[in-house]
Amino acid sequence: MYNAICAFLLVLASPFLLALSFGRKYKVLLSDELGNSRIPSENSRIPSKNQPKNSILARFFLLNNPVLKPCDFYFHACSLGEVSTIEPFVKALQKEAKSVRITVCTATGYARAREFCDEVAFLPFECFLPFWLKECKTLVVFEAELWLNLFACAKKQGAKVILLNARLSQSSLPKYRRFLRYYKTLFSYCDLVLAQSESDAKRLETLGAKNIKVLGNVKSALLPSPSKKLSSNYEHIIVLASSHEGEEKGILEFLRLKKYEQLIIAPRHPQRFSAVCELVRGWAEQNNSSSQRFSKNADLKAQVVVMDSLGELINIYAIADTVILAGSFSAGIGGHNPFEPASFNCGIISGAFFHNQKVLYSAVQGIKIASDFKTAALLAHEKFSSQITQSCDFNGILEQIKG
Repeated sequence: MYNAICAFLLVLASPFLLALSFGRKYKVLLSDELGNSRIPSENSRIPSKNQPKNSILARFFLLNNPVLKPCDFYFHACSLGEVSTIEPFVKALQKEAKSVRITVCTATGYARAREFCDEVAFLPFECFLPFWLKECKTLVVFEAELWLNLFACAKKQGAKVILLNARLSQSSLPKYRRFLRYYKTLFSYCDLVLAQSESDAKRLETLGAKNIKVLGNVKSALLPSPSKKLSSNYEHIIVLASSHEGEEKGILEFLRLKKYEQLIIAPRHPQRFSAVCELVRGWAEQNNSSSQRFSKNADLKAQVVVMDSLGELINIYAIADTVILAGSFSAGIGGHNPFEPASFNCGIISGAFFHNQKVLYSAVQGIKIASDFKTAALLAHEKFSSQITQSCDFNGILEQIKG
């Protein structure tokens, strides 16, 4: 019955999904289009010519989304940030000559996963999973990707099923309780829940989760290191990190850079790179400043630089003084992960809307909360530091995954 309902909903939604697929955010960008991303290797099990070109067409119509082969460990993570978090675990398991595969939901997540794993695909919609999903020994699902057929099909094929870095906010709990039967059924197929906090564990337990262990937030277990050393001649470097539409304009409206200050803007989504570059160019002309696209010069000479290459943000954090952590200045996003800038003791400024990251924010000391863009711009001139105060053990989590 569940699969029939999902198939019916897919048929109804197909015209809308096809129209949506023309959006740039759903296009898969590989190789030079993503700056540092690599072209899939020749020995990849999925030839380059068969790589999915569009996340919606791959997920909901199985276009260029071939079935992955059976494996020992299968990870599912939604998007770019989650994929980056599971990378150390995947690489650790690959060193032991274990076969590992990954599925994702977003185009940027797919491109990121292809940088360190050849067995990557988009997770198909629920009604396709019973015949698409192949067996694995261990399924690891990251955070809140609670798809019933993903759990059920893997379990029925004999897999050990783990929910990694599980979280459930108090504000989201009533919404989940409306579908209590669904989640109780889903958690009946889950062998182990590794929760971020005690409060997350208690809320997940009300939905039917069993065998819950609190190990802390995985995002603090093994933070990435810079892949290269960047340098700047400016004394004070301000980074607007993971910005969404409207946030660049909001900050630039109030930010008055001093001669010794540099602003680096790193938009969250690649499809917005060109638009942000145009915005910055106009701002720089009006303010007698200089601007550049990082991809054109690969240096940081201009006073305002647009980081239009993925995979460079950690390198920027390594030299930054102040980070304005975006995705937190409007109610619709909920904030981004503060651990990476905090690991370099950058001073972090956030908007007031970080509800999806409350657990992470509570583990970082020294974050300054700005009520609006004007306040954030004023705070950006100050030098201060933020530090991670809580972390968890990478090897302990890895042992839980290995069982």
